[in-house]
Amino acid sequence: MPQYCIVYVLSNAAMPGLVKIGMTENEDAQIRLAQLYTTGVPFPFTLEFACRVTNAEEVERALHTAFAPQRVNPRREFFQIDPGQAIAILRLLNTEDATQELSAQQSTLQPSEVAAGEQFRSRRPWLNFIEMNIPIGSTLVSTADPNITITVTGSRKVRLNDAEMSITAATREALALGYNVAPAPYWTFNGRKLSEIYDETYPLVSE
Repeated sequence: MPQYCIVYVLSNAAMPGLVKIGMTENEDAQIRLAQLYTTGVPFPFTLEFACRVTNAEEVERALHTAFAPQRVNPRREFFQIDPGQAIAILRLLNTEDATQELSAQQSTLQPSEVAAGEQFRSRRPWLNFIEMNIPIGSTLVSTADPNITITVTGSRKVRLNDAEMSITAATREALALGYNVAPAPYWTFNGRKLSEIYDETYPLVSE
């Protein structure tokens, strides 16, 4: 019988824009999440995606290599990417999606600790072009393909291929994804990523 391991993609409300990519031999993902929740981390990690693979080290190494330019510290498994970027690669590798199963496992953390992180995450506002000083009529360029552009038509709306929609929907359609991703890392305005402009407009301030 092959030995399965878990490759996971995690986020943390206190670390916006960063994703942790790692692996564990423990089938109980909640144990790993609890291990990562140390005194130096204000909120528990959120499991964005998990999959079972027989070649976990190879898969993990491939992801680390693919996102090496976005690695914030060579000694840490943190990358300045959107979770959807890592998830897209893992899906292309035809891995066994175990996210729902592992998310349903009994957590060893206090519910109040988990809720605190989610409440903190939810306090960050929705992307708003007017507040971000991106005028209506502005052109946003895809980071994946500079030939793909969308036009800002309102504070939270864009036009793609003559259809008006949210930037989340436009990102899903432009990238041909079957699921939603946070759109800001995938578009630029005047050469700057929307995620950078967003963080400047809505700085992370903890209470």
